[in-house]
Amino acid sequence: MKLLHRHILKSLPGPFLAAFGTLLFLLLMQFLINYLPELVGRGLPLLVIAELITYSLAYMVVLAVPMAVLVATLLVFARLAETQAYAVAKSAGISLLGLGWPVLIVAVFVSGGMMYFNNVVLPEANYRMKGLWQDIRQKKPGFELESGVFYDGIQGYAIRVAHAPAESNALREVLVFDDSDAGQRATITAERGELEAGGTDALVMLLSDGEIHRLSSIRDEGERTQRYERIAFKQHRLRLDLSDLGWERSDAERTTRSDRTMQTSQMIRLVDSLDANAASRIAELRTQLGALGWRDDDRPQSQSGRSDSTGAADDDLEQVIGAMQPIQPVKRNAGNVDIAQALLAAQQADSSASTPLASADSVAADSVSDDSPQRAVLASLDPIDRRAVYDLAAQRMRTVKSTLDGAQNSLDWERQRADRYRVEIYKKFSMAVACIIFVLIGIPLGLSVRRGGLGVVGVLAVGIFLFYWVTLVQGEKLADRGLLEPWVGMWAANVLIGSLGLYLLRRESLDPASRDPLKRLFARFRRSA
Repeated sequence: MKLLHRHILKSLPGPFLAAFGTLLFLLLMQFLINYLPELVGRGLPLLVIAELITYSLAYMVVLAVPMAVLVATLLVFARLAETQAYAVAKSAGISLLGLGWPVLIVAVFVSGGMMYFNNVVLPEANYRMKGLWQDIRQKKPGFELESGVFYDGIQGYAIRVAHAPAESNALREVLVFDDSDAGQRATITAERGELEAGGTDALVMLLSDGEIHRLSSIRDEGERTQRYERIAFKQHRLRLDLSDLGWERSDAERTTRSDRTMQTSQMIRLVDSLDANAASRIAELRTQLGALGWRDDDRPQSQSGRSDSTGAADDDLEQVIGAMQPIQPVKRNAGNVDIAQALLAAQQADSSASTPLASADSVAADSVSDDSPQRAVLASLDPIDRRAVYDLAAQRMRTVKSTLDGAQNSLDWERQRADRYRVEIYKKFSMAVACIIFVLIGIPLGLSVRRGGLGVVGVLAVGIFLFYWVTLVQGEKLADRGLLEPWVGMWAANVLIGSLGLYLLRRESLDPASRDPLKRLFARFRRSA
């Protein structure tokens, strides 16, 4: 038994490293194909390009490790089935779980390492890569003249040449617009030109047989006038400052962090802060509504069954407002008309504030009973004051509705932002646990492949990983839009593939090989091939 376990463990590193290296190479080639055009022609140091590629390897590792675990598991157990080692072990009474538990232990350790990598190393690498990309994209391209095209990469100059051979520094029909000096604007034309090095951060353009047309501003007897100059030359040296084209690294801390560049501990603190802000905002709105004559007797229950005191951030503001019950106004002394009491009565008479008031009397008759205190208060007012009361009530209700709509939008935005961070948190853990999930499904599938070879293993691995990745990406999109709970969107792929793996493990352990549909399927596939 120990010899068999030792043989399995010794067989794992080879296929794992081969698959990991191949996947990493393919992902790196994809990265270079997509982003190499942005790097070429900018005069970047090689160390900067190497640093960018190193940072980009972080997200490639996250994708390559789980798939390499799947490929290695499929290959190792396919070899066990092909060499009849599994049949011998099964005939000796060794269960499938007893045979495969060392691989599961290895997968647990790999998953733990990936959790640390995903939660700590990956966000920091993404953060540094984001800052480096910003510096690269802000850098101007290197000095390179093209025939018939204006070059304006140097501040204050626009240069055009009719012919610029790539194999030499000779130029023909040069046109330069010089706006480097605000007081003197010049246009330089030359039949020929030649580029010479002028130091580390400078370039000299030696022009021959040309003219300088210059418009300068001078002060004459206290008044500023403009003077036009035309200068013909045989040779003219134009020195161009290339210091702006040099590579500069900015402060690493100037780049803001997002959900992809924050560590999990930072995101958890931020989510707690957003939930606390949402809860305090709802409490503040309750207070404001209570001051308008509402009370909150029964706290609404959230969809998850939590009370509002523990899950206020998850309650819908419309539920909170809907649970507010109107307070009956306090009776005043008869003969002492209180305008505030009349206003409250008018608010109850026209709480929607969506239709114009035809008349104060008709609204009061439809909304308030004859024997109610509100009716007595409104009846004591003359028609003009009654109309003023209703207009003021409608205006206040519109203001309250606008305030509540703004609060609802703010709460929705905060919850969506918190959900995006929750999605990223669950995603980091789910992709690490995928190493264990792929072992669970790789063991029975590998035993079913037998003589399928590397081609069948590759097709199986690509198919399973594509299904996992598509499910994960779609779950992330739905969770970001609020259509799914974040944990559902991020763990759905693991649950589906893990459930299938457990079913196949149980079937492989209990059913005879002749009744296994997977073995019949692979046998048919081999015969057709």
